[in-house]
Order: sequence, then C-alpha cells, then structure tokens
Amino acid sequence: MENRLIQVILGVMGLLFVGILVLLFFALRPEPEIRYASDGDLSGAGPAIDSGARIEIELLRSEIEALGTQIQQMQTTIRALEARPIAAPAPIQQGGNGGQNQAVAGAFAGDGTNELLNAYAETVLIGARRSLNKNVKHASPSYLTGVFGPPRQTLTNNCTQMTNSRLRAKLKTESVGPIRVTMVQPAIESMRRVFEQVKAVDPDLYARISTAGSLCVRHIRGAPGRASSHAFGLSVDLNIDGKLDALGDGKTQLGLTILADFFQAEGWYWGAGFGREDSMHFEASRDLVEKWIAEGKL
Repeated sequence: MENRLIQVILGVMGLLFVGILVLLFFALRPEPEIRYASDGDLSGAGPAIDSGARIEIELLRSEIEALGTQIQQMQTTIRALEARPIAAPAPIQQGGNGGQNQAVAGAFAGDGTNELLNAYAETVLIGARRSLNKNVKHASPSYLTGVFGPPRQTLTNNCTQMTNSRLRAKLKTESVGPIRVTMVQPAIESMRRVFEQVKAVDPDLYARISTAGSLCVRHIRGAPGRASSHAFGLSVDLNIDGKLDALGDGKTQLGLTILADFFQAEGWYWGAGFGREDSMHFEASRDLVEKWIAEGKL
C-alpha cells in the first residue's frame, strides 16, 4: 500500500517537473519586438510593450511558485513514508498436527515509532480522482430508489425518520470499530471487517478515526427529490481527529487515502471520485448492494 502511494506521488512529481520546465521555457524566453501599423511610420517605430503577454508571464510565475509548494509537500510525505518502519514478518510456528501455522498475535509488535503519526490529518492532493473507483459501480440515487423505493415519501434539507419498511427493518445502531453508526445491518458487518483490518495493520490510524454521520434521510443538497445514499443507510462520512474535509477542493486528509484502500478492498465506493469531490464519504457500491440482495440480507 505504501509502495503504491509512493509510486503515485513520484508520478505526479514527474508530471509537475515537466510542467515546470515548459512554464519556465515560455516565461523566460526573450520577448519579441512588436511593432504596430497604427504607431505611424514603421521605419521609425519603437518596440511596443504587449501588456497581455506581460500579464500572462506573471500568471505563469505564480503557477510555478504554486507547483514548487506542491512538490515540497510531496517530498515531505515521501520522506515520512521512507522513514516509516516496515512490520517484520510474523514468525512461523510448528502446529501440533505437523502443519505450519503463522502466529498472528504480536506480528506487528516492536515496529517502532510511527513516523506518520502526526501526518494522518494533513491535507494532500488527490491524484487521478476519476479513476479511483474503476473496479466497482456506483449505487446511484435512481438505482437505489428503483430497487428499494424512496426512503420516505417527502424529503427535505433536514435529516428525518426513514419510513421505508423494507430498509427500516434492516437498520441497526451499533458501535463499529472506533465509531458508532446507524446503517443497514449488512453495511455494518462489512464496515466492521474493514476496521478490523485497519486496527491490525495500522492501530495508530485506527485510534484517530472519527465520523461526521451515517444515516440521514434527506435529499441531496442542490438536488431536491434525489435521496442521498445516506438516506438508505448505506454510507458513512469519516475523518481524522474530527477535522471535517472541505467539499469539492480536490484534496483530502492523508489518513483518508490510507483508509480508502481498506474500504475499496471490501468493495466500497469512495466519494473522492465524485464529480464534486467528497472524500469523507464512503458508501456501499452497487456491487455490494446487489450481492446483499442476492444473499437475502436486504
């Protein structure tokens, strides 16, 4: 997982470096001498200043400075990843039946200090957002409504009670890992497996996971009549240290990028890939919903 993150960061840095070289070429090349027929006698005309080009150069310089800042942030993240200790492989123990059983307990003990401990809540850019969920299908509001019917007949801007009898019978309120949620039972069971994996692999991250809510029966903001997946008890908003992520800025907390790997391995859909980025949002994919229906869980 860390190797994958490092590869993504290095790839983005390479693209940024090429972009900077192109910007530097255009910004630093000599300005051509410009003469205009309206200036009078061309034979005696002096060089005219192209104010539009001057403005463009200043904008390019600003972009170069911004790219330099992003590269510094990526270098900081890479150094933190490189300094992070790698868990030693679990010892192999001889089983009583002659087979070999891997000792799970203590497999991650003695890993040393977690160098990313103070970086989980830091904000980072999200690379290749639109391809983040390429292996799963999105359970759109129209799909969910077509399968289950509306979660209630009248939707407003405020969270209200679910009246859909099929879904309401499956709702549970339980503590799941580090948070407490109200969701349909198969989603809770799936999320519990996710958190068990997170706790085993990265207990420091696990301890800092917070939630901004799960069940909320309302319409999508800005889209009256269209129910959010929260309204069906199929999604949850997560964050690190209780710090809410800004909606639609193309950035997220570093800890959420790590969590996303665990959720996507379980078949969940990450909201960072929406047209309007919502990286706190994790929802059961259409693939999972169809699987749970086939198993009689929904």
